[in-house]
Amino acid sequence: MRNDPLPRLDTDTGMRARLRPYCRLAAGEVWTDHAAGHRVACLDAAAAASVETMMGGEVAHLAIQDPPYNLAAFGQKRPDEFIEWCTKWVANTSRALASDASLYVWLGADQNNGFQPLPDFMIMMRGFPEFAARSFITMRNQRGYGTQANWMAVRQELLYYTKGAPEFEVQYTDIPKLVRGYYKDVEGVRTENLERSRSENIRAGNVWVDIQQVFYRMEENVSGCYAQKPLRAIERIVRASSRPDDLVVDFFAHSGTTLLACERLGRRCYTADIDPVYCEITIRRLERSRALGRTGWQNGNPFEVELAREAAIVNTPEAGVTAQTSLF
Repeated sequence: MRNDPLPRLDTDTGMRARLRPYCRLAAGEVWTDHAAGHRVACLDAAAAASVETMMGGEVAHLAIQDPPYNLAAFGQKRPDEFIEWCTKWVANTSRALASDASLYVWLGADQNNGFQPLPDFMIMMRGFPEFAARSFITMRNQRGYGTQANWMAVRQELLYYTKGAPEFEVQYTDIPKLVRGYYKDVEGVRTENLERSRSENIRAGNVWVDIQQVFYRMEENVSGCYAQKPLRAIERIVRASSRPDDLVVDFFAHSGTTLLACERLGRRCYTADIDPVYCEITIRRLERSRALGRTGWQNGNPFEVELAREAAIVNTPEAGVTAQTSLF
């Protein structure tokens, strides 16, 4: 297995600066994928005019937002400042959505800091009457921290809201149904719960225990992208709350998982990030998937070609000699 990871890009400003010359987008620019109609934009999710430019007058049926958890634009914010910023991108999300649409928001609860920003965000959302709170989903991580003096933190929080009356398609897990004994009369016949079942497996509820947290040994891993969401989790959301050919929006592209999920499931995706490096990672992940059928770089990284070339130039006596490696 290749062992060439990037450091955490959200904290390593030097590496981000080093990678920016290799990015095809600058602030305010939009990359359009002519094969499937996706868009990747380099913009601030809180800037209404920029979001409108990306949307181009279209509306989406699903928004999946994964904002930095009180690290807006890579800077720690006071809870009130973070919530003020959130009100702006939520308002932009609302304008980008159709009258019947779904909104999912990944948001953490810091158990060592008053559980913020999760409760603050929940209260803020009451100020958007067009969104109805539908579910509070927990996804279980396989690893965690705080095992010595606290309960180990092994969850990620996902809030589900609806605007209008969007359709929802029930999703099933790979977990077989084992529990028996819930009886009910159906047309005068006493039936057991497995007899009434539409599937041999259990439905996905609001606690997800069947999806693996992304880590470096997984093919979909994109090193440098801290708290990357699992592809299976995003695909579950896309399947449940959109139809083929629908438009899905994501204002915090990060590792490009929403775009890749839409590509695999036949939806269009308009996604954005404020940092050109994450925009470039998102585009390269799509290109890699199409070229090689791979969902990530495992323990490699999206800029292997350029970084190897830099190393070759430094280590080669003759100026101008560069390393030749595959783009993917």
